[in-house]
Amino acid sequence: MEIRVLRYFLEIAREENMTRAAETLHVSQPSLSKQMKELERELGKKLFRRGSASVRLTDEGMLLRKRAEDILDMVDKTTDEFKALGAVTGGDVYIGCAESCQIRHLAAVIREFRKSYPLFKHHILSGDTQQVAERLDRGLLDFAVIVEPPNLARYNYIELPGADTWGVVMRKDSPLAAKESIEVNDLLGLPLLSSPQSLEADFPRWCGEKLDALHFTGTVNLFYNGTVFVREGLGYLLTFEHLADTGRDSALCFRPLSPRLETKMYIIWKKYQVFTPIAELLMEEIKAAFLPPSAAV
Repeated sequence: MEIRVLRYFLEIAREENMTRAAETLHVSQPSLSKQMKELERELGKKLFRRGSASVRLTDEGMLLRKRAEDILDMVDKTTDEFKALGAVTGGDVYIGCAESCQIRHLAAVIREFRKSYPLFKHHILSGDTQQVAERLDRGLLDFAVIVEPPNLARYNYIELPGADTWGVVMRKDSPLAAKESIEVNDLLGLPLLSSPQSLEADFPRWCGEKLDALHFTGTVNLFYNGTVFVREGLGYLLTFEHLADTGRDSALCFRPLSPRLETKMYIIWKKYQVFTPIAELLMEEIKAAFLPPSAAV
């Protein structure tokens, strides 16, 4: 299976049309079609459902698309790493990040770092801890920023300063908006939204067994999307402070949980990680910013 053929396959999957894909790739349509038939023979599976004007992926084709995207991400990242060898004037660093206003601490380090390395580029992938950790483990990320204690058997880590405060985002016309803080009994019988990760890792610390009495009607892994559902009257979102627009012109407001619930944030990287030169330099800056002088080695 050739890398070139996988790129051809992904272009067809995106275009859903063999002729348009061939034009984009600057190859003939018969040649492209032949390459795909050979790929199907090699894998022993049908990858496309061919119609008169379009092609769609089969279930096997959908699986190959996911695998091909991961493979090509790794190929491109490896190519970038080798380009970065030698004199370091810049390069690419790939970072997985949970949604949190604490990311500002990392952004401040990157802002200063760019002054010394103006050709440096950072690529941010947002997701929950499981999503970014999986990509970190596959070598698609240089490091990640997560919002739960790291697995010390697998990762080195740095704890970021500060902590995120949990609360409820709701419409300003909600009866709960009159309260200064929200207790667990206030939420009984209400339609609630939150992330699957927080249901397992955070809320049991706040309300213990009472968690089973709460009614979660849905989950979200990106909190902004959750606020859209709240604006449309679909429930109350349990999330971090400062993620939702709750300003004067917003229809939403935020109320903290009581008792107070906070979550720390951690920068993690694989044990025995081999960084590219630019990633190594950035990590040194991060350590200098967040570790005590005796530990920043």
